[in-house]
This record gives sequence, C-alpha cells and structure tokens, in this order.
Amino acid sequence: METDNPTPPAPKLKNICIRCGTCCAKGGPAFHLEDRSLIDDGFIHTRHLYTIRKGEMVHDNVRSLVMPSSEEMIKIKGVEDSWQCTFFEEEEKTCKIYKHRPLECRILKCWDPSELAAIYEENRLTRQELLAGIAGLWDLVEEHERQCNYAKLKQSLNDLGGSFERAAVKAAISMVRYDQEVRRLVVSRGGMESDMTDFLFGRPLEKTIGQFGYGVRNRDGNFSLVRV
Repeated sequence: METDNPTPPAPKLKNICIRCGTCCAKGGPAFHLEDRSLIDDGFIHTRHLYTIRKGEMVHDNVRSLVMPSSEEMIKIKGVEDSWQCTFFEEEEKTCKIYKHRPLECRILKCWDPSELAAIYEENRLTRQELLAGIAGLWDLVEEHERQCNYAKLKQSLNDLGGSFERAAVKAAISMVRYDQEVRRLVVSRGGMESDMTDFLFGRPLEKTIGQFGYGVRNRDGNFSLVRV
C-alpha cells in the first residue's frame, strides 16, 4: 500500500575526507620511523616538534582516554596554547605540508580509524634515532632524562604528606629547577634556538607537573609546591 509519507532513504555514511579540519584541530600526529626522512630531508624542522616523554599524562586519541604515555612520542606542536596542528591553515582548511605529511596523517580516516589504530603504537620515532650521532647533545638529553624522568617525579609527589615530605618537596623542586636550567644553558651558551627545547627535553616540568595536581610557585628564585 502506498502512503503519502514514504520512509526516507538512510543517510549515506561518510567515506571520504571533506576537509573539515577536525582531526588537525585535535592535535598533530605522533611520528613513526617511516617519518624520519621528513625531518632528515628538511620538510619538517625539529623546531616545530615537541617530545612527550614516557610517563607523561596524555590523551590517547585512539582509546579516547587520558593515561600515562607508555613510551616516548615525538609530535607536531600546536598553535600557541591550543592543540591545533601548527601546519594547519584554519581559514582555508588546508595543510602547509600536505605533500610531506607524516604517516598518521596519511592513513587517518575519521570514519574508520582501524588503520590508524593498527599502527598507532608501532615503530615510534624517538629522539635517540635523531640525536644519538650528535656528540655531546645526546649525552645531555640522556642526563636530563635521568635527572627529570616522570617516574622519579611521581614518586616524589606520592611521598608528599608522609614522613618523607620534606625530602619529597626538595626532590620535586630540584627536578623542576634542573629542567629550567638545562633549557636556559643550551640557549644562552649552546646557541640553541629556544623553540628547540621542547623537542630536546620535552615539555617544561613547571607546566606538566600540573597534570599530577601540583603547581610550582617561583618568588624571586624561591620555589615552592602548591596544590592546583
């Protein structure tokens, strides 16, 4: 029997990129070994990258969870204080490096993330692959990791409120100060560009410590920990 109001056809599922820019606004990709040539050949400069170090709290885009990073990741920086990829042209919805975009950008299909999920944690590019051959610099990065790794920081913060609180506060503040000083020295004495430090040493501890519920107050060189 015919009716005046037939059932409308089911909407078609999106299976092509419509260049909405949503994925680019949510943050830049993590780099894999396949992406090393993009850096070596100069298509992407390390000043546009930053490192998420093991143990840092991150948003896992595949699992949609905030969790400690199980390994080091190198990612493209965001624009100012946002997550929007620095190479994304928001007005035109285009990419400045489209022909030389990283692997995750090439395979991402927002309507079917299975291909991205399959390689997401595989063959991650690390600072060691890029810096180990540079005499002195890699040693400095390794020493910074020994002094300021997130396992040590979290242990110190976990000890706050206990019988070892004074030592814990001292240890946490020492890590923050060491992190600051290393960054200052590689710029002032090493001639390094300041926008390279987040790639070399990860994001500053004075900022990321907030992920664990604490902040650092600096009053004329006197540091203290505060709850946030």
